[in-house]
Amino acid sequence: MSDQKKIKTALISVYHKTNLEEIIKKLSELNITILSTGGTKEFIEEQGVKVIAVEDITSYPSILGGRVKTLHPKVFGGILSRRENKSDGEQLEKYQIPEIDLVVVDLYPFQETLASGANEELIIEKIDIGGISLIRAAAKNFKDVVIIPSQAQYADLLSILNNQGKTSLDDRKRLAAQAFNISSDYDTAIFNYFNKNLEIKAFKTSVLGAKTLRYGENPHQKGTFYGDLSKLFDQIHGKEISYNNLLDIEAAVYLIDDFTETTFAVLKHNNACGTASREKLIDTWKDALAGDPVSAFGGILITNREVDAETAGEIDKLFFEVIIAPSYADGALEILKKKKNRIILIRKNIDLPIVQHRTMLHGIIEQDRDISMEFSNQMTPVTKRKPTKEEYSDLEFANKLVKHSKSNTIVLVKNKQLMASGVGQTSRVDALKQAIEKARNFGFVLEGGVMASDAFFPFPDCVEIANKVGVNVVVQPGGSIRDKDSIDYCDAHQMAMVTTGVRHFKH
Repeated sequence: MSDQKKIKTALISVYHKTNLEEIIKKLSELNITILSTGGTKEFIEEQGVKVIAVEDITSYPSILGGRVKTLHPKVFGGILSRRENKSDGEQLEKYQIPEIDLVVVDLYPFQETLASGANEELIIEKIDIGGISLIRAAAKNFKDVVIIPSQAQYADLLSILNNQGKTSLDDRKRLAAQAFNISSDYDTAIFNYFNKNLEIKAFKTSVLGAKTLRYGENPHQKGTFYGDLSKLFDQIHGKEISYNNLLDIEAAVYLIDDFTETTFAVLKHNNACGTASREKLIDTWKDALAGDPVSAFGGILITNREVDAETAGEIDKLFFEVIIAPSYADGALEILKKKKNRIILIRKNIDLPIVQHRTMLHGIIEQDRDISMEFSNQMTPVTKRKPTKEEYSDLEFANKLVKHSKSNTIVLVKNKQLMASGVGQTSRVDALKQAIEKARNFGFVLEGGVMASDAFFPFPDCVEIANKVGVNVVVQPGGSIRDKDSIDYCDAHQMAMVTTGVRHFKH
């Protein structure tokens, strides 16, 4: 392949020497010329491998106690030269600069030194200059150069060397991306150190787009959104989106994406207070609203179908903050726009990130988004009585809703309609009692309904309570050492229970 390149000359300049021996051995076996500096050069020589001092190339010694070693045109010229550029090649020949095909480098341990509680003088000395420059130069010229920016990439390098030192363009570009990721993280740590008693906004936030919100969760809190909502939505009407709106919009979008049937959901404080799936959108809206018409006041509305004028007329009767739909039919917008502050969003067809981040204490936590969804063929009956086809349909519906409700949570569903849920409780029994009370308050007949739990039942208390109000079909993850207690109760009372093996906590 035309993009295949073979390593002929390597520059190695590392702070940490661990796991370097095998690499040096492989380079030597392939007769790859090695250039190095200071302590790294001495380490390579101790392995019995020939190495050329960078000073012999540059004709300039390491100065300032090692602060300046590789920062020289004969080093960076060899890294940055474009191999297919005739002029670059002529300049290398004129100034006797060797082409460098591989750069193995790591960075001074700034973060580790900072974490150790060292004094400022030592911390500042651990701000790498030469290493970061070598990483950026080699990564920039990935078309011709392989960059190994940390020990984490040594396995990649050994794989390359075991391939006779040959690399593809994809290999080099992937390593360049990893290199810039490392340099970005390193620079961010340094910025945060200098910014600890200041209030300088990170430059990267301006790249993301920093939008000042009216306020945060409460009026006394400042709020800023970093990102670009225009990639996800077209806002065609209404006031500016608030901090709390954003939280509810995110919850609404993630919830609706688990439904393929015509579905409407009403959310309040990140939880669905009403959801229904029906053939006609008008019926879907009415049954979703019936789940909790009180909580729906000031809520967030979302559907996965175009909003028609008839449904818009019914929706208009309710005070709400935001409505989200893929489109709006002729006449629907005219109705919905009557209230000037209503936020009307058209959702674009774009995939959402599968990784989530949240600030936590003095840092950030990251996790994969919960995209698991269990359908009837993934539900294992554990009781003598098995759910009917209709009950399985409701169990799937309930399981989708429980996934998107705050833990501890219990969801009660009948005929693909949310009757009620108990959310955010410290006890699952309290969550169930809350759901039962709400359902009864809004006139639902619980008999024939199904129950979904976000986690297993360590005791049979919830199935006992459900049975007494006529809810005799249950879906739960299973996995408790006392699962049998709940299963035995169900069998003794002709209840059906299925387990999914998947827990859906949401905190």
